[in-house]
Amino acid sequence: MADESFGHPRLAAIYDPLDPDRGDLDAYLRIAAEFEARSVLDIGCGTGVFGLLLADRGIEVTGVDPALASVAVARAKPGAERVRWLHGDATDLPPLAVDLATMTANAAQEIVDPGAWWRTLRGAYEALRPGGHLVFETRDPARRGWEEWNRESTYGVTEIPGVGAVETWVRLTDVSLPLVTFRWTYVFASDGEVLTSDSTLRFREREEVERDLAAAGFVTEEVRDAPDRPGREFVFLARRP
Repeated sequence: MADESFGHPRLAAIYDPLDPDRGDLDAYLRIAAEFEARSVLDIGCGTGVFGLLLADRGIEVTGVDPALASVAVARAKPGAERVRWLHGDATDLPPLAVDLATMTANAAQEIVDPGAWWRTLRGAYEALRPGGHLVFETRDPARRGWEEWNRESTYGVTEIPGVGAVETWVRLTDVSLPLVTFRWTYVFASDGEVLTSDSTLRFREREEVERDLAAAGFVTEEVRDAPDRPGREFVFLARRP
């Protein structure tokens, strides 16, 4: 089930303005070019930012996400007709044979159930052509990034055209490793509505992910650093033999 920040129509509509800097996607664009990918499956495509960046480069893109509200935002964007948008997840895809499958940002960590995680990896495997690659990131638990998730460090007010001012902040609600749960709060100045979105992320150790990939049939070729967040993320590059 998608978090409210992705699944609630009012929150999905402001997701991009609240997170306008997507420089984290540059590394994925470079990887797509490195592998000369002509077709990409974007798992957890959200509001379609990455899918449209790929389409701008002439790449055939399929984007899938369990949050219908986010998919609706993606479908309404200029140029969205160039991408095949699907409501669902990697366990229920039409027949594909893509060069590259991706899970950007927190998409991989949002899949907290071990069974669902294995099925997602197998879904990505089946969607790839032989020799195709799966690329995704996950936060290094040793960095204990959740210790920075509090109101003091995350509070902000964003003026959004057509919406007005929106206050946002995050509060850590539970740490039961490998699971970490936190709550985003949104306050709309226009009408005073307060919405919240609870999220849980699974912090997997590098060795655990490599075992999971092998169990799903992948060969882990490389584990890179995230260039925009050095020392904080594992970026896995795995190949379907």
